[in-house]
Amino acid sequence: MNIGQAVRERIIELCRERDITINKLSDMSGVTQSTVNNIVSGRNNSATVATIKKLCDGLGITIQDFFASDLFCGLEQEIK
Repeated sequence: MNIGQAVRERIIELCRERDITINKLSDMSGVTQSTVNNIVSGRNNSATVATIKKLCDGLGITIQDFFASDLFCGLEQEIK
């Protein structure tokens, strides 16, 4: 798994836990629906830290909470 896939899975996981849609997350965070959809669909594999921070703010969690997931353990090396 690479970082883009892990971010995508984490967003989906957090939405499921809170029983909210991706569109609702977009409204809550102020991140455009197209940006969130592109991240979740895999069309955007390089979400910025600023975007992830906005999503976290919308979810009411810290960025540390976002990355405190087993999804981010053992990621593939990005530079080969």
